[in-house]
Amino acid sequence: MNQLIVRKLGRQEYSPCWLAMQNFTNQRQDETPDELWLLEHPPIFTLGQNGKPEHILNAGEIPLLKIDRGGQVTYHGPGQLMAYTLINIKAKQLSIRRFVCVLEQTVIDLLAAYQIEGKAKSEAPGVYVGDQKIASIGLRIRRGCAFHGLALNVAMDLAPFSRINPCGYSGLEMTQISQLGGPSSVEDLGLQLAKGLAKNLGYAELLLLESKAIPAELL
Repeated sequence: MNQLIVRKLGRQEYSPCWLAMQNFTNQRQDETPDELWLLEHPPIFTLGQNGKPEHILNAGEIPLLKIDRGGQVTYHGPGQLMAYTLINIKAKQLSIRRFVCVLEQTVIDLLAAYQIEGKAKSEAPGVYVGDQKIASIGLRIRRGCAFHGLALNVAMDLAPFSRINPCGYSGLEMTQISQLGGPSSVEDLGLQLAKGLAKNLGYAELLLLESKAIPAELL
């Protein structure tokens, strides 16, 4: 089925979303439509499965959770667009590297609509504006199916990034769309990102669901 289901989930705690992504991926069949979840999280640091604790400089009162995606430590908080890509990349005949490139290009295309010049770096996944990072990518692949996804800084408090070495890079500066002349609406940008991703991955249909609730059967 060449359909992408897009769920607008609003603001959700991290752990239930993580559990739901795992359950969705474990339960899905070959005919299960791919999904894209758009949401925000309350403040939290997440450390990838091979992440090094020394990259956490001072978490303070912000919770820290070790999870099963790739990559090092990053920060999530209100004003950051989370786009969780529950996509069967094997069925799409995409390698992991090619899928990452599609995610990066989708963000670059979105930024270009607001005259913001984004770029990818082959040695450090994500999207950058100049030397500053604006979007991070972290994935887990299970049975050829991806989950987790990307985080795009829109209109958030960037200060917590100074408490870590973002993505394992000391001194890496972060930026965001609202500081570069773009909009500050996470919801609007999420829909634009969904349309761009659907186009870049060749879906014939995009189905938008606005329940703002994680499906109960996944919890």
